[in-house]
Amino acid sequence: MNKVVTFGEIMLRLSPPGYLRFSQTNSFDINYGGGESNVAVSLANFGIPVEFVTRLPKSDLGECALMELRKRGVGTSNILYGGDRLGIYFLEKGAVNRSSKVVYDRTNSAIAQIESGMINWDKVFDGASWFHWTGITPAISKSAAIICLEAVKVASDRGITISTDLNYRSKLWQYEGNRQEIMTELTSYCDIIFGNEEDAEMHFGIKPEGIDITKQGHEVKPEVFLSVCKQMIKKFPRAKKIILSLRGSISASYNTWAGILYDGKKMYQSKQYHITDIVDRVGGGDSFMAGLIYGLLNYPNEDQKVLDFSVAASCLKHTIKGDTNLVTLQEIEKLMDGDVSGRVNR
Repeated sequence: MNKVVTFGEIMLRLSPPGYLRFSQTNSFDINYGGGESNVAVSLANFGIPVEFVTRLPKSDLGECALMELRKRGVGTSNILYGGDRLGIYFLEKGAVNRSSKVVYDRTNSAIAQIESGMINWDKVFDGASWFHWTGITPAISKSAAIICLEAVKVASDRGITISTDLNYRSKLWQYEGNRQEIMTELTSYCDIIFGNEEDAEMHFGIKPEGIDITKQGHEVKPEVFLSVCKQMIKKFPRAKKIILSLRGSISASYNTWAGILYDGKKMYQSKQYHITDIVDRVGGGDSFMAGLIYGLLNYPNEDQKVLDFSVAASCLKHTIKGDTNLVTLQEIEKLMDGDVSGRVNR
């Protein structure tokens, strides 16, 4: 089986225990994660050969991040060493009507200071059939955006399938540069585009036609987003599939979760899950993306099954503490088959 390559930043995550606020805590729980590394961990967990490419400082924290990847079966042979620090983010978990809060501390991280030519992408892509990046990486720094563009150009020349999770982050994109132009050029190389309605609007000015989503509450019908998919296909004609996650936020603890997939002709819809007691929603989109890659590799010409697998996988991620999805294929298939009981497996 050909390998998947992902490229991005892995960070140290620090969270107050339980639902404490930053001002209450005297300690932090430690996890490691990041958009592309989370995808890599999920794929390795599903048995897919995967390599994660990043730049880490040669320090104890850099080594801890590396060990976490290796522990989960992710290939690390193309990781670079350099720079002074590992990116950090702080997460205050919300509950009920209080939102979660993220504070970034990733300025001048090792990967933010990466330079053109440091990565030999021809070597990295040897034996690879898929390359995945997210909108987070080009938001980190101008140089990270340049490296990401180098990657998609080489992958495209080699005929490798390219996917992106658009992942708009309002607290990033601090350097000079036109975000829409940068993301448009990068996304133009993609075969598979995943995101949500906010990503499409913020990066490309694309939003549902004839409706104000902000006034629709959490019960927006999937058909509303067909116009977003059609506009995306028109803007990015190379894309074979556009996939949107549909999150309805009833509260910080209770979300609905579903998705749609559009292949340029037909729109597929998943069932809607009610996640009534969220353990950790961070990484929900990454687990969805990993499900898409796994599904598209293993269920060719079965787009409905691909979508159903992705939504079920990401639904279960909401029950896992930390950034990464550690559920098994069997658990996902069980949920896909309609077993939502949560009964003890003896």
